[in-house]
Amino acid sequence: MTSLMVSMIAFVAGVKDRLSSEKGATATEYSLLIAFIAFLIIAGVTAFGGALNTWFSDLGTTVSTWKIKP
Repeated sequence: MTSLMVSMIAFVAGVKDRLSSEKGATATEYSLLIAFIAFLIIAGVTAFGGALNTWFSDLGTTVSTWKIKP
């Protein structure tokens, strides 16, 4: 084979590699990542939701007792 043929075969092989799509695998990985993040958010809200509600209720009570000077 001549060097031109070898170069063309290498070029065609490179183009075929670039055109073979892995979008399905990437989409699956991103969807799993999003599902994992959503699970962590739900678990965090469940774990700390009651404490956060109590904290905001106490804060509201404290703010409502403040007097505004005219």
